[in-house]
Amino acid sequence: MEDSNVYVKPVTLKNILQFAVPTIAMTVFMSFYTMVDGLFVSNLIGTSALSAINLTAPIIQLVTAISTMLATGGSAVIMKKMGEQKREEAKEDFTFLILVNVFVGFVMCLLGYLLMDRIFAGMNLSADVAGYCVEYLSRYLLFTVPILLMNNFTLYMIASEKATLSLVCSVTGGVLNMVLDWVFIAGFHMGISGAAIATGLGYSVTAVVGLVVFSRKKSLLHFKKPVCRMRVLMNAATNGCSEMATALVTGIITMMFNWTMLHYVGEDGVAAVTIIMYVLMFASSLYTGYSYGVAPMLSYYYGEQNHEKLKKLVAVSMRVIAVISVVTVVLSFIMTRPLVSIFARPDNPVYDLAVTGNRICTIALFFIGFNIFASGMFTALSNGVVSAVLAFSRSFVFMLVTMIVLPLLLGVNGIWLATPAAELMALVLSAVMLFKYRRRYGY
Repeated sequence: MEDSNVYVKPVTLKNILQFAVPTIAMTVFMSFYTMVDGLFVSNLIGTSALSAINLTAPIIQLVTAISTMLATGGSAVIMKKMGEQKREEAKEDFTFLILVNVFVGFVMCLLGYLLMDRIFAGMNLSADVAGYCVEYLSRYLLFTVPILLMNNFTLYMIASEKATLSLVCSVTGGVLNMVLDWVFIAGFHMGISGAAIATGLGYSVTAVVGLVVFSRKKSLLHFKKPVCRMRVLMNAATNGCSEMATALVTGIITMMFNWTMLHYVGEDGVAAVTIIMYVLMFASSLYTGYSYGVAPMLSYYYGEQNHEKLKKLVAVSMRVIAVISVVTVVLSFIMTRPLVSIFARPDNPVYDLAVTGNRICTIALFFIGFNIFASGMFTALSNGVVSAVLAFSRSFVFMLVTMIVLPLLLGVNGIWLATPAAELMALVLSAVMLFKYRRRYGY
């Protein structure tokens, strides 16, 4: 690597943000155009179609879970090797893991088609909503491989100091998605299938650009004749298992949210959950973007055994996340009604449900950032076990407990309180783990 790259520069807030801001902007924009996708669907088709998108989300998360694991875990393994100056070996492993992702994409696409009818048939949905679910997912699955490549190339572009290019790809894909949403839904009257195709084509932009970029030998990482090292695959899987667990249990918890809302409120409740998830996703993308942005630096400094830089990077990151947390909570409270009104009119029953739910769920934003960073940090430090414990406890164990107990005590408000309560419990566990392992890693 050249001496001018970010890994050899001093760890200052300015240098960290120069590296991380493009990633933050990218994840924020991706969440933004996901919201816009929902905006077009809810306004041009209806809240029943919006409910269908939420009902298909768990299946989509399950389909992409393995790729998420290999992308995050593989990035940590490869950048650690780069820090150890094993550059050629890292490039061989990078190519091998990309090929594994392509294979996974084909398998998960096939499984999705085989199982989706059975899944929706067991939800006791109205005929309209069930039809929307099948129509949306059947089109979305066509883009499984490009979407999995997008997941991988996004992280590898960041690790290769091409975060700005990754941002440009995300913006381009997002604009394409929004334009095609209007063209397919309003122009060609393709309904919810048009929304799925628009989303798939938007995500494919990063996949296509990534194939071109990583085919060039000038890139810090580039394709090379792969070597099948099962140990590398296992290490990537181990390091990224927390992210896979997050994707898996997020899907399961989303299904629980949907089923609980269907029980207490009906399909209007599912639409309200969808709106609140958009808001939380938009705010959480700031934390996710920052964590993804600094992860290669954490991995590199760990491989280099530069404890001074590692310690300073973690300390600055904690302060950055604290500031973001306060800002997002304040803005979410202030903007609740305007945000909800974008998706549902005030005379729609979904509106009042979503306003109440968002104000309660906003409390979780005080805690989410620290939990996301803690899990991502341990992944970057190649401690996939601790990262998995944090992610699994936060996303599944604590959510499962709060989702079962609080609705029984408080009804619908208990459903909304489940997320803040679970995140607070996860924050305590994150603090314990950060304190326990601080001497081992020197942060």
